Amino acid sequence: MGALITASIRVDKLPKEKFIKGKKDQDGNIPVYYNFTIAVQDETRYGNNVALMDSRTQEEREAKKKVDYLGNGKVVWIKDVKDGQGVIQLAERKEKTDNSVTASAHTSEKSDLPF
Repeated sequence: MGALITASIRVDKLPKEKFIKGKKDQDGNIPVYYNFTIAVQDETRYGNNVALMDSRTQEEREAKKKVDYLGNGKVVWIKDVKDGQGVIQLAERKEKTDNSVTASAHTSEKSDLPF
């Protein structure tokens, strides 16, 4: 199951202190990221059913910090939709595996490669 969402975000509302610098890429550029949360609702309001908001830390959520809405949007396509309904599954995090065992097994095999 997949979906496409189109949205707009108010860049002027992004708190600059929450921008995150990434690692320098191969071209020497340092990317800048911003974490936000996307909520998809079952019902629409003014033709929109998607809200974009500033991500909050656990401490901010526990302190009931006000949600800062940054923009809105709508779901425009859902794969395998039937009768106006579709199912989107939760994304599960895959844990990284230790490849050191696999790598050492491959190096012990005889190969005709010069390296």
